[in-house]
Amino acid sequence: MPSFDEIVNELQGKINNETIEAFGQAGFERWRNPPHRGKPAKANYEGASTGGCGETIRIFLYINDDTVCDAGFATDGCGSSMISGSMAAELAVGKPCDDLAAITGETVLEGLGGADCLPVDDQHCAWLAANALHEAVGDYYKQTVKREK
Repeated sequence: MPSFDEIVNELQGKINNETIEAFGQAGFERWRNPPHRGKPAKANYEGASTGGCGETIRIFLYINDDTVCDAGFATDGCGSSMISGSMAAELAVGKPCDDLAAITGETVLEGLGGADCLPVDDQHCAWLAANALHEAVGDYYKQTVKREK
């Protein structure tokens, strides 16, 4: 009879294999250890977007001199939401705020390796992440305009 640890290890192996099949190796690695997870200590702007399934992606930005110096994300959604939020945050870092409007769901998918990197039913998560990023930039512009008045 297998031990508890052997059963757990076998089950984890199956989960890992299914995840690699769904997201590819790069997506699997990003899911296991997502870059930019959490709110950066100096984050001064944020935005959120909620999808039809009820999942929310939040993007946090630290902006200085009109450039994104650091970014992070949080989500209460599925693995595809996590992977997409991570990529949207990564794509924002180092860019001037005016360039962030060009980041779309398609850009997020391309950053992840193309449309095949997420299951078809989950590809909306890439657009959700891009929308959250746009909301965070909108927060920056709203606060900047208020300070300038």
